Amino acid sequence: MVGLGSTLIACRQNPDSPSEEPRNEIASEPLLPTEAEMGTLELWANGEAFIREGFVSKDGWALSFNQVYVTLADITAYQTDPPFEPESDGELQVQTQVGLPGPITVNLVSTPEERALLGSLTAPAGHYNALSWRMVPAVFGPATGYSLWIQGSAQGDPGETIDFVLKFPQELAFTCGEYVGEERKGFVTPDQTADLEATFHFDHLFGDGELPPEDSLNQSALGFAPLAALAVQGSLEMDWASLQEKLSPAEADSVVEILRGLGHVGEGHCRETAARP
Repeated sequence: MVGLGSTLIACRQNPDSPSEEPRNEIASEPLLPTEAEMGTLELWANGEAFIREGFVSKDGWALSFNQVYVTLADITAYQTDPPFEPESDGELQVQTQVGLPGPITVNLVSTPEERALLGSLTAPAGHYNALSWRMVPAVFGPATGYSLWIQGSAQGDPGETIDFVLKFPQELAFTCGEYVGEERKGFVTPDQTADLEATFHFDHLFGDGELPPEDSLNQSALGFAPLAALAVQGSLEMDWASLQEKLSPAEADSVVEILRGLGHVGEGHCRETAARP
């Protein structure tokens, strides 16, 4: 976010700099939106149907999920010009921003709706075409100390069931462009409500049994079989330190890269900038 800070600082005038004419202090201040120009922006987190309904991993394990906690902080929506392209080297050129400081922990499974509401903001009208957030360790609740906490059950061969808990403390920072989906999002209009969402693609971790094995997603996914091999008497509970010790170095490295690609905005991509092992 260095570029963001530089952009904002560059917009400020130095009151000590010389000027040939007296400044009109009122005119030099930016005009604030009137109440009529303000709307509401809701920010959501979404684990998609993969988490809510379960799915089959790339290696044939039927996965279902009881609890999936993520903890987010510094959740910020932006109006940018030009639009931010996460796969380029460009930085956010921010016109307007609003945000929630957090940290906020949500359960992506047990929600009254298909998504988990992070918060609602009063926001200046316009198109919020970029979103950023940090995944940080939770400070309370069952996921305390972990940014991502996954509890579920996996069924393999007939009669083979593994109950699992996976706990990841990694701090990750995602900066994303415009939401990509069936409809465009983030258009705040006066006195109306718009929304944006942080989307998490868990098929990137486990793979998708409905896709061919040679699909690029399945080629890069860990799958569940390497985790099943670590289970004892049908149970697996491991934090990241234990997984690093038990998985092969290549598998552990792949998990780090998978977590760095976990965050999306719908199907839109994000740039991960602060992964910590």
